Amino acid sequence: MKYKIGLTGSIGMGKSTTAALFADAGCVVWDADAAVHRLYGKDGAAVAALEALFPQAIADGEVDRAALRQVIADDPSSLKQIEAIVHPLVQADRAAFIVSHPDRIGVFDIPLLFETGGDIEMDATACVSVPRETQIERVLARGTMTADDLDRILSRQMPNDEKCARSTYVIQTDTFEHAKAQVRDVMKDIERRIENA
Repeated sequence: MKYKIGLTGSIGMGKSTTAALFADAGCVVWDADAAVHRLYGKDGAAVAALEALFPQAIADGEVDRAALRQVIADDPSSLKQIEAIVHPLVQADRAAFIVSHPDRIGVFDIPLLFETGGDIEMDATACVSVPRETQIERVLARGTMTADDLDRILSRQMPNDEKCARSTYVIQTDTFEHAKAQVRDVMKDIERRIENA
């Protein structure tokens, strides 16, 4: 792969939209959540190993994500066991993606990029960001989780300020047009970096 950009940011910050903007700009995008969905789906590579430990989290031959979340809520130590199964499979999926796109700029949409040390494999990192109030508003508007659910997710993540400080680029996703302009600027900078390498 010609250049690898790690794209991160907490839930509700606009990461998926920003990843799509990078795709529109000519990048290939690998999505960690989509990789997990493949691993958890029917005949997915993670199903049998998870079923052996947490049979209550499997339904119709695939992982029931709500049931798995409940397992973690009931026993927070189970998260480590789940990660030990899922993380190596996700890494293998990512490695295969890199090999299959030798001449492209790749964007790696990874929510826990810094937390899992994935940033080490990247040529640059970009963090999407909005003020905390906007984040809470966006997440709760989806109607898929409560404020408590959101707090639980955020407690397992690096604080947004720290992610921004560690990133090569910070993309404010307050409006679509502003995000699009920033992605354009990032791409220009990366093209320059590639030329000067």
